[in-house]
Amino acid sequence: MDRAFQRTKIFTNHLLLQSSDPLSSLSSNACLSYSTPEDSESYVFDVKQMRNLIDGHDVEERDWLFGLMMRSDLFNPKVRGGKVFVSPDYTQSMEQQREMTMKRIEYLQDKGVFKGWLTEKEEDIVLRICAFLEVLSIFDHSIKIRVGVHFFLWGGAIKFLGTKHHHDKWLRASENFTVKGCFAMTELGHGSNVRGIETVTTYDTNTGEFVINTPCESAQKYWIGGAANHATHTVVFSQLHINGTNQGVHAFLVQIRDADGNICPNIRIADCGHKIGLNGVDNGRIWFDNVRVPRENLLNAVAYVSHDGQYISPIKNPDQRFAASMAPLRGGRLNVSVNAVYQSKVGLAIAIRYALTRRAFSLKQNEPEVLLLDYPSHQRRLFPLVAKAYAMSFAANYFKMLYRKRTPESNKTVHVVSSSFKATFTWNNMQILKVCREACGGQGLKTENRVGHLKAEFDVQSTFEGDNTILMQQVSKALLAEYVAVRKRNKGFTALGLGHMNKPRPVIPSQPTSTTLRCSEFQMDALCLRERDLLDHFVAEVSNCRARGASSEQAFNMCYQLGEDLSRAFSERAIFQTFVEAEATLPAGSLKDVLGSLRSLYALTCTEDASYLRYGYLSVDNGAGVRRGIAKMCSELRPHALALVTSFGIPDAFLSPLAFNWIDANSWSSVEA
Repeated sequence: MDRAFQRTKIFTNHLLLQSSDPLSSLSSNACLSYSTPEDSESYVFDVKQMRNLIDGHDVEERDWLFGLMMRSDLFNPKVRGGKVFVSPDYTQSMEQQREMTMKRIEYLQDKGVFKGWLTEKEEDIVLRICAFLEVLSIFDHSIKIRVGVHFFLWGGAIKFLGTKHHHDKWLRASENFTVKGCFAMTELGHGSNVRGIETVTTYDTNTGEFVINTPCESAQKYWIGGAANHATHTVVFSQLHINGTNQGVHAFLVQIRDADGNICPNIRIADCGHKIGLNGVDNGRIWFDNVRVPRENLLNAVAYVSHDGQYISPIKNPDQRFAASMAPLRGGRLNVSVNAVYQSKVGLAIAIRYALTRRAFSLKQNEPEVLLLDYPSHQRRLFPLVAKAYAMSFAANYFKMLYRKRTPESNKTVHVVSSSFKATFTWNNMQILKVCREACGGQGLKTENRVGHLKAEFDVQSTFEGDNTILMQQVSKALLAEYVAVRKRNKGFTALGLGHMNKPRPVIPSQPTSTTLRCSEFQMDALCLRERDLLDHFVAEVSNCRARGASSEQAFNMCYQLGEDLSRAFSERAIFQTFVEAEATLPAGSLKDVLGSLRSLYALTCTEDASYLRYGYLSVDNGAGVRRGIAKMCSELRPHALALVTSFGIPDAFLSPLAFNWIDANSWSSVEA
C-alpha cells in the first residue's frame, strides 16, 4: 500500500505542475563555445626559428608548394567551421582517386615543381626534392608515393644502375613525364628476399636481345605502383642467365604501354585491387612472356653483356655486386623515412590543438569542465610522442645529409642507417597516429579529421621498401659483422657511430636524482650502455650457437630476440645523438631550454623501455624514478604545447576541422551548407 500511495502522489504532483507548454519547465543551458587556443596559450620561444631548426632546409620552397596547392581547385578545397581545408576526397571510387592523383601531378609538372629532379646534379637538388615530397605527403600519401616511385625508384635505378647512354635517353624524358616509370622488383612469392625473385632473363646471341619471362605464377611482379593504369615503362629486376649460368639479379628497362596507353605485346597487366589505403596509386601485377628488349636496356653500371654474350663486371664478388644493385632502394627508404615523420606531425598537431579546446568533466561541482590537455594522463599520452617527433626530425635531417654526401666508402653506413631509420620512423609513426586517433575520441574516426584515415594510409610503410622486421635484422647483422671485423683488426671502432665502444663502460648511478635524469651525459651513457652491452651479448650468443654446430644463418636466427633489442638500441642511440647535436647549435635562451626538455623527455622515454629492466641496466626503483621524471617533464612542457606543434610549420588548411572550430564545423548550419 505504501508503494502504491507513493506512486499516486508522484503522479498527482506531475499533473498539478504540468503547464500548457511542456517545455516551459526546462531551464536553458548555454551551449559550449569554441575558443581558439591562441587566445589562451602563449609562445615563450620563436616558433619560426624552431621550425627552421626542425625542417632543416628549403623552408621557403615548402611554403611556395603549400601555396601552389591551396590555390588550385584540384586539391579539393572545402569550407568547414569557417576555414578552408584541402584534402583528397576519399569517398571517391578507386578509379576516381587514381585519375585525380595524375591530374594533380600534371598540374604540379606544369608549375615547374619537378624541374631538375633527374637532370640536375643530385647533390644540388636532393634536399629540395625531399622537402617537396614531405609537403606532398602532408596533403596526400598517394601523390607522394606516385611521384616517389617515378623519381626515386624508376629514375633512381636509371641514375645509379645505368650509364651515360641511359641517362641521355631516359632522364629528361622521365623528368618531363613523357615517360612514366614504375619499379618492378617485388613478386608475388618474393618481397624482402630480392635474391630469390623468379623472373628470368636470358640473352639471345643471334639477335642481341634479352628475353624476359615470368616462369610461374609466384614470379608475377606484384604491388607495382603505377603499373595498373598509367606507367609506360618499368625497370624489371630479374635473374640473368648467360650461357646456362645464373649471374644473379640485374635490372632491365622495359616498355609496357605504347603512347596511346595500350599494353605492349607479350605483356599482361592486372590490377591489385582496392586497398585499405593508398587507393590513389594504381598498383598492378605484371607477367612477361618472351618479352624482348635491346641489349642496351640492361642497366649496366654493375655489369654488362657483350654482343657475343660474354658477361663482364668490374665487381667480382657476387655479394658486393648484388648490394650495388640495391642502390635505388636507399633513396626509396629515405623517402619513406622522412615522410613518416611529417605524418606524425600532422597527427600530433591535430590532437594537441583539439586537446587545447575540448573539455571533459569538472573536478568540483559547478566548476568549468577541464581541458583535455590539462589532465596529466592526456599529457602523458601525447608529450612523449611530441618529443619523439622532434627527435625523428633531427635524425631525418642527418639521414638526408648522409645520403646527399654519400660515397662508395660510406655506402655501408647509408645502408644501415636507411634500414634502421626506415623501420624505426615508420613504426613510431603508426604508434603516434594510433594514440592521436584515440586522443581525439570519436571525432578521430571521421575521415575529414584525418588522423584515423592516416593510420590506414600509412600502414603500408611498415612493409614496403623492406619489411621492418627484416630491415632491423640487417642492422643487427651489420653490427655483428662490424664487431667481428674490429676485433680481428685489433683496432678501435670507428664506423656506424660505435666509437663509444672504445671508451670505458658507462656506469649508471644506483640512485639517479631528478637532476641526473635531465643530464644529457647521463642520458647518452644510458643509451650507449644498453647498445654496447647488447652487442657484446649478441656476439657471444651467436658464437656459442656456432660452437654448437649451427651455421651462421641458423645462429643468427636462434638469437633473433637479442638481435631485435640490439637494433632498437642502435636506432634510439643514433637518433638521440642527432638530437644532442642539433641542441648544441643553439645559444642559451628559451628555445634551447625547451629543446633540452624535449631531449630529456625523449631520452627517458627510451630508457623506460623494458630492455632496461630485462637486462638489469636499471633497478625497479630506478625504473619508477624514470617514470616519475617523464610525468614531471610532461607537466613542464604543457605551457609550450601550442608553440611546439605550431613550429611544425603545417598550414591550417592541411590540418583538419578538428584542429580548429570543431563546434561550428559540426553545427546544423554546416549540414545545410
